Amino acid sequence: MTIDNMTKSKALWQKILILLLVPLLVGIVWLATVFTSNKPVDYADIVDQFKYGSLGSEIASGIPYWIWRVMPEVFADKLPGQAPGIQPSYSNLGFIQEPEKKLPIGFSERQVIINRVGLNCATCHAGTFRTSAAAQPQVVAAMPSNVVNLQGYIDFISAVVVDPRFSPDRMMAAINRASGGLNPLESLIYRYVAIPQTRDVLIQQGAKLSFLHGQPQWGPGRVDTFNPYKSIQFNFPMDKLDPKELIGTADFPAVWNQKPRAGLQLHWDGDNSSVDERNKSASLGAGVTPTTIDLPRVQRVADWLWELQPPKYPLAINPELATQGQALFQQSCASCHAFGSEKVGTVTTIDEIQTDPARLDSYTYELNSNQNTLFAGTPDRFTHFRKTNGYANHPLDGLWLRAPYLHNGSVPTIRDLLEPADRRPPTFYRGNDVLDPQKLGFVSNLAVDNSHKYFLYDTKLPGNHNTGHSYGIDLPSDDKDAIVEYLKTL
Repeated sequence: MTIDNMTKSKALWQKILILLLVPLLVGIVWLATVFTSNKPVDYADIVDQFKYGSLGSEIASGIPYWIWRVMPEVFADKLPGQAPGIQPSYSNLGFIQEPEKKLPIGFSERQVIINRVGLNCATCHAGTFRTSAAAQPQVVAAMPSNVVNLQGYIDFISAVVVDPRFSPDRMMAAINRASGGLNPLESLIYRYVAIPQTRDVLIQQGAKLSFLHGQPQWGPGRVDTFNPYKSIQFNFPMDKLDPKELIGTADFPAVWNQKPRAGLQLHWDGDNSSVDERNKSASLGAGVTPTTIDLPRVQRVADWLWELQPPKYPLAINPELATQGQALFQQSCASCHAFGSEKVGTVTTIDEIQTDPARLDSYTYELNSNQNTLFAGTPDRFTHFRKTNGYANHPLDGLWLRAPYLHNGSVPTIRDLLEPADRRPPTFYRGNDVLDPQKLGFVSNLAVDNSHKYFLYDTKLPGNHNTGHSYGIDLPSDDKDAIVEYLKTL
């Protein structure tokens, strides 16, 4: 072979090598991009960002989208109240599905290699109301999630992953039907990584939350704020804790109008006075960790909530009666519940308030000391959490959307709250979003409405007691009615 031919042959092989290496390098770069991706879905509209935007929970505790998407279909028998002929969905658990939206309110999506679904602020802080049984539900961001059964969701995902049907073959068949067919790489990831890994992770999570089976059911609109926190964040041995701290169920609060709350004692028991720390703590409750929390997106929502006002009461108000009620409120209630008053945002001791102590007892000194290690080594380290000896006096803005009342949601209406404990309803139904204009709250005496079954709340169960807060109970009936009318204006 001549030198010229050798040179030509070498050049040819170089071209062939380049042709082979370029696609390989492109593939490597593409795979590296995919496997290191961390791309949340963002929304231009801040209300949509609140409802559907990510806090970072998908990274640590998210469920791969297509697994999450088909679980109601594959395991429809495990959804409460599933009716024949109705498409099974997370709406069975009270999650709000808006038209043309991919996810129900309270769920977010982020690409972490593959798209994953997590929880966000609106899981606990977006609800609905109807002005009558015939009216369409109206969604209100930042109100308590009055129709969401969060414990039902935890129970559902914990149950499906121990079911033999949660297998690669069965799940992939459902995923391919729902998706129209994944691409080859996604199919491999789902079959050999995502499905087995999700099963293992959710089984471990279910074991950590198994102590919840010893609690009375939360029902819609409630959550045990800190016991799951103890188990998931800090690996507390839940079976060895004092039984009296294992029931801490409380109502979801409203989160609008945060600016005048700065410096007040926050949470039901007033255990923190920093709005910023409270926001980060709530994000941890939604499934983020100190290393996965998406602080810019948390802050974007916090900035919007800072001055967000609650909506106005939508039904007619008697102005004369409301004016009378305002004077009575100033005399009997304002010192604890009006912005700028001496006791608002301070803690009233349990000996005085006499409401159910379970939520207070669930927040312990041991939890407090662990919380104050979070975000250590950063400017975000928690420093404001404290153990208290009672419950905080909260402002009442948007009160008409915050029923049922007291920290544990044990009193269905404000009018009932103005009665002695032995005259408050011992049982009632939660989850109805129809307003009760006479008593100020939601309709609570119907077990079933248009085939929808509501949750029976029993005040005799541990953590559910409706005692205490015996203020205004000796007022004449007409004065109580006037206070109710005034409170509609807040």
